[in-house]
Amino acid sequence: MARTFSSDACPIRDVLDRATDRWSMLILFTLAKNGTLRFSALKMHIEDISPRMLTRTLRRLEQDGFVSRAVQPTNPPRVEYALTPLGTSLLAPVWEFVRWAKKNRGRVLESRQRNSRRADTARTWPVRIG
Repeated sequence: MARTFSSDACPIRDVLDRATDRWSMLILFTLAKNGTLRFSALKMHIEDISPRMLTRTLRRLEQDGFVSRAVQPTNPPRVEYALTPLGTSLLAPVWEFVRWAKKNRGRVLESRQRNSRRADTARTWPVRIG
């Protein structure tokens, strides 16, 4: 029987699509390194994320149970974000991938460059029309 990897049938894809996008990983790593942070502190640590994208990503991470959001009863309200136990447990296998990526980055870049040159060469071949 053939395996299917549609998002409905593949729990791995469903979780990875949400948890491992660029911004989610940066937010999770930032919270792991710095502990509980307010929105503005997260924004300072992740300079190139827009406030809108930070808000959207935090909401998704909270919805999926990776991040908790605590509103302190102050005026104005103070909102803090922290990793949940589920978010912390996600980081262990991700750190393994980070170690793998650091170890193998050079090989990946060499392969990318080699294959990019091949693709560039293929694009420069003359094409006869008619």
